[in-house]
Amino acid sequence: MGRELPRTAAPDGIRRRLRALWREVVKFGAVGGAGLLVNFATFNVLLHMGVRPGRAGVAATALAIAFNYVGFRYFTYRDRDRGHRTREMTLFLAFSAVGLVVENGVLFLATYGMGWDTPLENNVFKFVGVGVATLFRFWSYRTWVFRTLPEPTERPSRVHPQGRATQRVGRP
Repeated sequence: MGRELPRTAAPDGIRRRLRALWREVVKFGAVGGAGLLVNFATFNVLLHMGVRPGRAGVAATALAIAFNYVGFRYFTYRDRDRGHRTREMTLFLAFSAVGLVVENGVLFLATYGMGWDTPLENNVFKFVGVGVATLFRFWSYRTWVFRTLPEPTERPSRVHPQGRATQRVGRP
């Protein structure tokens, strides 16, 4: 009667890339979660000391950026290209600065634009800003800052008169 079509699994390459992306997201989240704790602990200590929310937010974010760089470079992206440290650091700081503006822009708008200035409101809007900035940071860090090394590839098989069939290209 009806012939059952064979079930095809996703190609191994796609599965492998999805697993690698998942591991990257988990590692990014672990470092980011620790950075979030540094960020909020610093922010709340500074608020408690009487520092205004805007200045406390910027200072806390700056400290978290330094903490996160170490975690990303030596944990999340330790297998990525290490050949261009100056370029990497420059891009990391540039994208982090954009993230700092996004993150604290939400806090500034809520605190100074709308007058929501209780410690709870400060923390809620700081958290919302962190969430929005995290999406930008994940994309920018993985795309531009911590670049992947090229995969070794095989050249198409050609039989040369000397009998060589293929040559590897890329890293050994």
